[in-house]
Amino acid sequence: MLLNYSQTGHGPHVVLIHGLFGSLDNLNIIAKALSEHFTVTNVDLRNHGQSFHDDTMDYPSMANDILALMEHLAITKAHFVGHSMGGKVAMQVAMSAQQRVNRLVVLDIAPVAYHTRHDAIIHALNAVSQNPQLISRSEADKLMAQDIEEPGVRQFLLKSLTKNSENKFTWRFNLAVIAANYDKIISNINETHSCLCDTLFIKGNNSDYILPEHKDAIVRCFPNAKAKVIHGAGHWLHAEKPQAVNRSIIDFLQ
Repeated sequence: MLLNYSQTGHGPHVVLIHGLFGSLDNLNIIAKALSEHFTVTNVDLRNHGQSFHDDTMDYPSMANDILALMEHLAITKAHFVGHSMGGKVAMQVAMSAQQRVNRLVVLDIAPVAYHTRHDAIIHALNAVSQNPQLISRSEADKLMAQDIEEPGVRQFLLKSLTKNSENKFTWRFNLAVIAANYDKIISNINETHSCLCDTLFIKGNNSDYILPEHKDAIVRCFPNAKAKVIHGAGHWLHAEKPQAVNRSIIDFLQ
């Protein structure tokens, strides 16, 4: 089974990977900017977007999905850009198949295990999926607001709310499998060796996903890593400061 993807632009290849509960649509703002200089393959990870659903949800499996798509598209080597969980998938690809990675850009995530931080979101998503009487997105938004205060987070999640063949609202991502494998998603990548590819970690200044205490893990895994901080941005830095993020990525890849 191959991942769903879109491909735009021309030039050297870039693989673009979204984060948890997202889809390739979430990174279109990056894909559009990069496609002026590169051939951009923007993917839906397994159990997300329009890609296949599978009971397995771990970083080696998600990395293998990317490598299988590269084989299908005859992409020998590519730059990688990944946000959050997608950044970990990109790092796992670099760990398992360094020869397929040119340069690596990781958006606001580190090669470490994280404590649970999505309990409220998963509870809100379940509340929506378990309410068959919902007739509008605004109703779903009000229901989710009981657990999620930030309107921007709710709007991000609601992008994946769709109607099924019975005209009932449902999540496009595979919520049951994501929830069942959440401990694997917040775990670290399989760290097997140091990856020597040139790497850029871009952090949102207002985000706590990359912290000073993560530096040792970053340097151990990616000795040729550099860091860039985007001021005035949080975890969804590409949505909050798109021009600064896109410029940082393009400057590094070129």
